[in-house]
Amino acid sequence: MEILRQEPQETLPCSRGFTATMTIRSFKGRKDVVVHLFRPYQDPGDGDNYNWTQLIDHSQDANSERSDSREVILESFTKEELEQIVQYLHSRYADRLVEIRTNALRYPLPMGLVPLKAMPEGKDMGRIRFEIVPNYPLSFIMHGFYDLSQHKPLA
Repeated sequence: MEILRQEPQETLPCSRGFTATMTIRSFKGRKDVVVHLFRPYQDPGDGDNYNWTQLIDHSQDANSERSDSREVILESFTKEELEQIVQYLHSRYADRLVEIRTNALRYPLPMGLVPLKAMPEGKDMGRIRFEIVPNYPLSFIMHGFYDLSQHKPLA
């Protein structure tokens, strides 16, 4: 298993903004399934001190009230959370994973991005709810979104 880290080019303007994906060798009859990790719930007050005009590009539609891009930021991870995730996945799932990739959001984000927690679940798309796994060690809830239609069958 590889751990591929893409460090931000500059200091992020807020504590959140780190992202992670993992690639599972074999999952639900598909191979090399990419799972996008995210925080489905925010703590009360999360983002209260953020300068949203610096984090989100409002130039596309200055009158827009959509806050979806805010949710994208709030469901991303802090640097400390990201390190915990990498350690957890490596220690628990290393034999099942092809790789773990980390990255950082590029600010300012465009308006109207769809957060992962808003993605529908169905036949091919779904979530991994890590908090229901026995002995889940992280202090925050983490989910993983996958789309099986994007991956080749095992056979």
